[in-house]
Amino acid sequence: MIDLLTVLMEIPDETNIIIGQSHFIKTVEDLYEAVVTTTPHARFGLAFNESSGACLIRSDGNDQVLRDAAIRNAKALAAGHVFVLMIQNAYPVNLMNAIRNVPEVCSIFCATANPVEVVLAKSEQGQGVLGVIDGSSPKESREKRMWPGGMICCARSATSDSQPEPEQA
Repeated sequence: MIDLLTVLMEIPDETNIIIGQSHFIKTVEDLYEAVVTTTPHARFGLAFNESSGACLIRSDGNDQVLRDAAIRNAKALAAGHVFVLMIQNAYPVNLMNAIRNVPEVCSIFCATANPVEVVLAKSEQGQGVLGVIDGSSPKESREKRMWPGGMICCARSATSDSQPEPEQA
């Protein structure tokens, strides 16, 4: 039997979070190197959950507050082979290629400054990340429409009157 649950991540002000899955204890060392060589001005904390043996939470970073936040988030997730990277003074987009190129990294679930809830599946064996809820739901929709003459525009839904609808031909 599998139970589904969500865990709200603790993200300090002006901090981005990157959550991913990896497969080896050397992940912490390699992610540390990826961050400091790609964005040397970044402040960060990193935590990684082992999934065999002692099942420790390994951590590193150059900012103790961010390191502690990463550890708390990793502990709250309690999912093996998951890493949590908290960064300040850098944007995730500056790190994504470097992180993807770390041989141990299998996937990245999110990279954001938005509020994040992690969706977990819990079984008798343990729990694992299924995905994330990143930020809030859209407040309006846009759809492509054809204007007379074949031009495409994006029109807002009827819930918004700040952009006129295209005229019908």
